[in-house]
Amino acid sequence: MRDALYISIGQEEQLVITSDNSGSVGMREQDTVKVPYKTVSFYSFRVAIMECMASGAKPISVVIQNFCGNEAWDEIASGVRKGLSELDMENVPITGSTESNFSLSQSAMGLIVIGKRSILSSMEQNDLQHQNVALIGLPLVGDEVVSQADMIAPLSIFKEICGVRGVTVWPVGSKGVLHELERMFPGFDKNRVTSSSKVDLIKSGGPSTSFLVAYPFRLERRIIEIAEKHFNKLIVG
Repeated sequence: MRDALYISIGQEEQLVITSDNSGSVGMREQDTVKVPYKTVSFYSFRVAIMECMASGAKPISVVIQNFCGNEAWDEIASGVRKGLSELDMENVPITGSTESNFSLSQSAMGLIVIGKRSILSSMEQNDLQHQNVALIGLPLVGDEVVSQADMIAPLSIFKEICGVRGVTVWPVGSKGVLHELERMFPGFDKNRVTSSSKVDLIKSGGPSTSFLVAYPFRLERRIIEIAEKHFNKLIVG
């Protein structure tokens, strides 16, 4: 099961709620990683939106919790709009709240994406044990997200692969590729996983800079065409 909350609304649809947060990342003096708030919110948005869409949901709203002060709101919102633009979803509304009564010594923010999916589509299951697996993008964290930005899987690629019928998509989070593979393939032998491009399979995936895709072999050429340089074949024993 992915990191999402599913709430039935009627007999045919579900709300899908996903979230992300960050702390000590921003432009305050005591922040551990110094990056603009637009960058912070963009990558936090990536995590939540990818979890939502990987669940088969269509995003319908974004909610921001801002602890960086009123002056940071516009920049935070612009990072979210940048992500929505990459997905051609500019019409998805953004709302949220700012802590303006007290000031924190470090930057902090949270972000929620609310989506909607049909209950019928949520029941569709793929036999993952009989599929190929690839990692799209590389797991990056901290300053790597800025210095190796060209190795991050673009949201446009993620969206296109999500739209390929017959695949299962799974974002890689802070516990790494092997952890996510365990969730996709319960009981598989971790010692028999190899990568065609020597990807570090245990390091943190940070703000979902990469994602796994399981697919039948007949779709491999299609996946490679979409992912191009971001395609990394995995062998799961």
